[in-house]
Amino acid sequence: MPADAEKSRGRRTLDTGRLAAFSDGVFAIAATLLVLDLAVHPPGSPLEQVLHAWPGYLGYLVSFLTIGGTWLFHTSMTDRLTRADPNFLSLNLLFLLVVAFLPFPTRLVTEALGKDEGETVAATVYGLTLLAIRVLAATMDAYARSEHLYASREHGQDEREKRRSLPLVVIGYVIAILVGLVLPKVAVALYFGIAVYLVVPFREVARLVFRRS
Repeated sequence: MPADAEKSRGRRTLDTGRLAAFSDGVFAIAATLLVLDLAVHPPGSPLEQVLHAWPGYLGYLVSFLTIGGTWLFHTSMTDRLTRADPNFLSLNLLFLLVVAFLPFPTRLVTEALGKDEGETVAATVYGLTLLAIRVLAATMDAYARSEHLYASREHGQDEREKRRSLPLVVIGYVIAILVGLVLPKVAVALYFGIAVYLVVPFREVARLVFRRS
């Protein structure tokens, strides 16, 4: 939509540079905070303590990969923005609020795994947080498209594939949350699988394999 049309509607548009910089800072801090929860606890030998800390390693991997995959999507989105309006900034703040919250449920689930008490609750809170991050990311993308905040040029194939994958990821999280009500450890394993899917470019890897073959 032309800038004159925006002005005629009385809508204030803003530069996206500060939005991207602030968002990158929140992503970086949230990812860094995850490592603070990695610790070993007695009793046992040093090797046994390191091995018994496996829930912490798993939670760190799932959350770090989730933040990384979300950052990739957010970066792709902000790079295509030509401007941002106050509503988009508000959506972005709400989105970052949940991203910054992720270290807390990560700690909950890592402390609860392997214990009967609280395992289901922790896995459910963790899954709901992961789901909220993805739903808010999809909401921001949909709003940007509906308000013509993206560049006027056609989106590339990668952007279209990422947009098509959003419903699949949301459905995957819903299924994992429901599974977690009965089998919390399986749910965390599913969260890990989704996190890997968000980061690893499987389509590109497949293309490279087929080209070489």
